[in-house]
Amino acid sequence: MALERTFAMLKPGVLSRHAVGEIICRIERKGFNIVGLKLMRIARPLAEKHYAEHKAKFFFGELVDYITSGPVIAMVLEGEEAIALLRRLCGSTKPLEASPGTIRGDYAMHTNFNIIHASDSPESARREIGLFFAEEEILDWKDGNDVWI
Repeated sequence: MALERTFAMLKPGVLSRHAVGEIICRIERKGFNIVGLKLMRIARPLAEKHYAEHKAKFFFGELVDYITSGPVIAMVLEGEEAIALLRRLCGSTKPLEASPGTIRGDYAMHTNFNIIHASDSPESARREIGLFFAEEEILDWKDGNDVWI
């Protein structure tokens, strides 16, 4: 198994619903190390750059409007096969397809107001981490629990 870093973002709906602690707790309990974390407001140009792959799609404007509508929590997570594991923990983007027990299955009601973003590939993870974090904002540390997780 490969140690990876991935990017995750808790979107404005999570903060509005006061569910930040619950979701971060689920991420930590799964075994991820949080090596970068910040509360921020995303400016429209950064949101458009982040979602550039969706620019030609009909929902692009709504997506950018939502992500810039309030604060988000941006995170860099580290763990074994972190990218695939986090995506599985998040569940399907479509709430009707998201299994109970996943973050989206338990918290999401509407696809356009999805509550969490997770990188979908190593390339996306590197790009998204670089968009939201400077190198000095990511901390290398070990909790000593690697043998147990």
